[in-house]
Amino acid sequence: METIELKAEVREAVGKKFARAVRRLGRIPGVLYGKGVTATSVAVDKKEFSRATRTKAGSNVLISLKLEGPKAKKATTCLIKEVQRDPVTDEIYHVDFTAISLTDKIKIKVPLQVKGSEVAPGVKEGGVLDVVHHEIEVECLPTEIPERIEADVKLLKIGDSIHLKELSFPSGVTPLLGPEEVIISLQPPQKVEEAAPPAEAAAEPEVIEKGKKEKAEEEGAAPAAGEKPKKAEKPEKAAEKPEKPEKKEPA
Repeated sequence: METIELKAEVREAVGKKFARAVRRLGRIPGVLYGKGVTATSVAVDKKEFSRATRTKAGSNVLISLKLEGPKAKKATTCLIKEVQRDPVTDEIYHVDFTAISLTDKIKIKVPLQVKGSEVAPGVKEGGVLDVVHHEIEVECLPTEIPERIEADVKLLKIGDSIHLKELSFPSGVTPLLGPEEVIISLQPPQKVEEAAPPAEAAAEPEVIEKGKKEKAEEEGAAPAAGEKPKKAEKPEKAAEKPEKPEKKEPA
């Protein structure tokens, strides 16, 4: 694998205040640590760092970090351990470099490249390609890190899977997943569930209906449409009082 040279300035001052000052100058604050080195705060040029990570190796590129400053030593071979980005702007605001030995094996994740998905029978039938592992962790020497691991899915049908044991790895590269680990599967088409019809309004309880009916009977039937409501009949006059019997004269 090609090694990219990158200059890094040793930073004496640390902290958020100094980190912001470094960023304003178009540089990225970072730290170098690892085997055989003392943890050191550094700053690298933003454009140079972007150029170094745009190779075929991507973030797994081998970097020869050339330190500049009063306490600088010879160039250190390292890998990019972590890149921190601003959650809003996605700008890189910190990077970790880890020093390595070219003669010692390391564990590293290699990107998986899927090929043939556009012609896979299962995909043409509407199936969904599920990539379970987008990266494969391997163990190898730093100089033998593969750029990618390829997976050909052009023959996959719905229900088929590709396991780790079916992938090819370069000599000297050992995968750390189990041989039966599913890497890619082709799932059946996803069914779209129909929305359930709205529930009908619940009928009023029978006891209420019964109460309404009894009330209507007491008040009388409602007048038909267009008819005026009948006036209530006047109560009949009270019966006349009986006349008093005439008094008879004594004989």
